[in-house]
Amino acid sequence: MCRPLRTESPPFVRSDGWGRLLRTVDFVGVTTYGTTEAAEKAGARVRGIHKKLTATHPGTGERYGVDEPALLLWVHCAEVDSCLHVLRRSGLRLTEAQADRYIDENRAGARLVGLDPAHVPSDQRVLAAYFEKTRPELTAGPEAREAEDFLRRPPVHPLLVPARALLWRRVAQTAYASLPPRAHELYGRSVRSPRAVTRRLRLTGTVPRCVPARLRRRLPPKHVSRAMSRLDPGSRPAPYKVGP
Repeated sequence: MCRPLRTESPPFVRSDGWGRLLRTVDFVGVTTYGTTEAAEKAGARVRGIHKKLTATHPGTGERYGVDEPALLLWVHCAEVDSCLHVLRRSGLRLTEAQADRYIDENRAGARLVGLDPAHVPSDQRVLAAYFEKTRPELTAGPEAREAEDFLRRPPVHPLLVPARALLWRRVAQTAYASLPPRAHELYGRSVRSPRAVTRRLRLTGTVPRCVPARLRRRLPPKHVSRAMSRLDPGSRPAPYKVGP
């Protein structure tokens, strides 16, 4: 949620939060499991949307495009770092070389949203240096607080409010607890025990893995099942193995 001072969420993020979340999930699925043609089309669609959107500097009132490279780079790096961080803490063991490879391969996705891969971090060292450089620019202003409130208490049908309190609140609490210490400092809250957070993340990651693979692959949006059908009708992914 914390972001460089220059950024502000455009209105559609607040008015269509669920839609934006689902579109982001679909974009990641297409660019991970889809064909090259589908990934290129998804990237062109995202670039087209960004080109039409503007935001306002929270301090100066200056208007600017949300497709500025510096802003796109922040989103990309935050997403990649978060995924890698949570993935490791939830129990998937990655070597340093595998983590570097993950960061490097994600530069292909950065290109799809309009970034020059040559200017995107390619390993953990460069990614850490990027965050160290941008840290003084980060702020948890009103926009960040509003986004936090949305994610903790997303709008749902009145009949689903009890379920949100029972299920979603725990998910949101775990997500925020897993943020790096620098983010907690900006939000002005204490950091929970890292060990306790890691235990919760491992539990959260283990439960979905107990669902039979055949059933998981049938769930929407079915990116994995479609990728399997393109390879071979009898092909099966090895979801918990990371190969060279």
